[in-house]
Amino acid sequence: MAIKHEKDAPAAQEPGPFQRFRESIRRNPILNTAWRVGVFTVGLTVLVGGLVMMVTPGPGIVAIVLGLAILATEFAWAQRALHRAKAAAERAKEKALDPRKKRRNAILGVVGGLLVGAAVIAYLVVYDFTLPWNVEDPSFWN
Repeated sequence: MAIKHEKDAPAAQEPGPFQRFRESIRRNPILNTAWRVGVFTVGLTVLVGGLVMMVTPGPGIVAIVLGLAILATEFAWAQRALHRAKAAAERAKEKALDPRKKRRNAILGVVGGLLVGAAVIAYLVVYDFTLPWNVEDPSFWN
């Protein structure tokens, strides 16, 4: 729907303190470049930290999305990447909530747990597991 009259246009909101601050920085090319370098550095650090956390313990996905969100405040390519990441997350959520796949994953989890339990019990039987209170010669404890 096109707006034909100025009175039909929505009222422009007054910019908040952060928007005014950012506009004052944008007016100065050196400050603008320094700001963008700072945003790039912080965003890239969080993004790389998220990538590292994908193979080490930690919330890797959250850090990656947060890094992209920081970068998206200044860079259009990061906005596009963040949009694609959000779309992929939405597709994964829909796929995970599919009842057939949910049931299949539950069955596979139970069967896998039973197999691991059976393997642990077999290992303990083969290698003669003895409870600590049934040890006949406790001299090796000293």
